[in-house]
Amino acid sequence: MWSNESRSLPGWIEDAYQILVSQTADRHEEFSHERAHDLLLAHGEFPDEPADAKYAIEHLLNHGWLYEVENELRITDPGH
Repeated sequence: MWSNESRSLPGWIEDAYQILVSQTADRHEEFSHERAHDLLLAHGEFPDEPADAKYAIEHLLNHGWLYEVENELRITDPGH
């Protein structure tokens, strides 16, 4: 049976989302993949492996927690 509830992401990827939210001025701010990558790696609570940052960003994009417009990322509200 199918569920209408959205699946949650692994905790460390949700943490990546929260890091990006906390490091942007507002949810309408655009930022590059490189900036998102740098913000995650600079945060003490995120793994310091570049591949983890890339994976987290891709996962957030694929699940609609981030979206991309003209190579710039934007934050979405995953509850909507």
